[in-house]
Amino acid sequence: MRQPYFFVAALCSLCFIPLPATAVDLVLEECRISGGPGFPGIKARCGTLERHEDPSDRNSALLPLSVAVVPALSLEPEPDPFVPIAGGPGQSTIEFYSLLSQAFERIRRSRDIVLLDQRGTGGSARMECAIGNEVVEGQLTPEQTIAATETCLDALPLRPEFFTTSVAVEDLEALRIALSYSQFNIYGISYGTRVAQHYLRRYPDSVRTAILDGVVPPQLALGPGIALEAQSALSKIFDRCAKSTACNERFPEIIDEFAALKERLAAGSVSVDLANPLTGARQTVQFGDAELAGAIRLLSYTPHTVALMPLLIHEAANENFAPLASQFLMAMERMSASLAVGMHNAVVCTEDAPFYDDENVSREALESTYIGPMQLEALEAICSVWPAGILDPDFKTPLATDKPVLLLSGDADPVTPPHFAERAAVDLGNARHLIGRNQGHGQAGSGCMPEIMGRFVGSGSVTDLDAECLSRQFEMPFFVDFSGPKP
Repeated sequence: MRQPYFFVAALCSLCFIPLPATAVDLVLEECRISGGPGFPGIKARCGTLERHEDPSDRNSALLPLSVAVVPALSLEPEPDPFVPIAGGPGQSTIEFYSLLSQAFERIRRSRDIVLLDQRGTGGSARMECAIGNEVVEGQLTPEQTIAATETCLDALPLRPEFFTTSVAVEDLEALRIALSYSQFNIYGISYGTRVAQHYLRRYPDSVRTAILDGVVPPQLALGPGIALEAQSALSKIFDRCAKSTACNERFPEIIDEFAALKERLAAGSVSVDLANPLTGARQTVQFGDAELAGAIRLLSYTPHTVALMPLLIHEAANENFAPLASQFLMAMERMSASLAVGMHNAVVCTEDAPFYDDENVSREALESTYIGPMQLEALEAICSVWPAGILDPDFKTPLATDKPVLLLSGDADPVTPPHFAERAAVDLGNARHLIGRNQGHGQAGSGCMPEIMGRFVGSGSVTDLDAECLSRQFEMPFFVDFSGPKP
């Protein structure tokens, strides 16, 4: 049975009593940050926040956590900075901000941007281990997956039980104290919304406003439902293609073509010779049903890649697998480079896997999706050997607060659809939910959303927040060939 790496996670749950955060010396020096090799640099001031591996033990090892502050454009900035929190889990916040900095420029006019790579990610004691291509391409049996997980655990330099959200929010509060800010304006994307909600729960007086983008409700065990939400998103894409004159004329049988393609690859993978989309080197890859599921799910995340999907599916159904396989290869290599596997596993299976039964998702329901039950099977294999991590007793409780909260969703999001935000908002007394039409995962950089966020953070209020511009949001048309959409 093949287990796709893009669903990795792990199993944990402990509790701990943290020592109170105290002021520490944090020296910031001029630096440049970026989204990775080849991306332009951004001027910032960088430093290292030292935190104990076990926050309840002053004798435990000190972890160097990477900090960057991008100064406000104003010479007299507001006293409360803006604090993005990346997703994944396992992604670097510094890299995330650097890639999407333009989305936050309106906010930076009057506020510093404070960035902390969460422990275990980026430059903060990254919890990484080597994963072979056979895992990345989803070719392992459960037994092989367990062996690879044990090898990963043996390679980790630190104890994964101290790399969960419950510990990470302690680090964020320590950073606020170290930088002498009275409050934060926090923004979380995807998994980062979970961190933002728990930080607001633990330190309500430290938060002025919160933006939750692609919301993960605290009470949700993210995992079993992903295949269902991904299938729903794919059905909406096919429906939108059918309603588009250009797409429907070019791909009138797209649903049947996808079904035939899925059946073909379930019977056996195909060898695809292609140029690596990142390096240009020729290589041969095996492309089967697991790779198809991974490619379709990841392409569903953004409108620009959704625009390619009917064309790529049509080409693969007609024996031209290289374009779709190239997209999968590019997405997986980028994910492998950006995601810290050890931290990802520690978080997901501490906070999700033990609660999967609560979601009441049947295997029969999963079998009806294009992903199938492979996700749960991979999780079960990994979680069977991963050590338990720290989980606060109230972690799974819906957040209750009267702080101003702006929730953002895309109605075509394959992983955190709008109804997730509605579940999170059940006890939010001062919140507003905005939904982007035909938009995917993450709204910060979409259309006029940077202006809306800037107005929200500036006023500190969801009351009378003008979001009329969303009605004019651009919808990326479908490609009818590799030259682009129909004129």
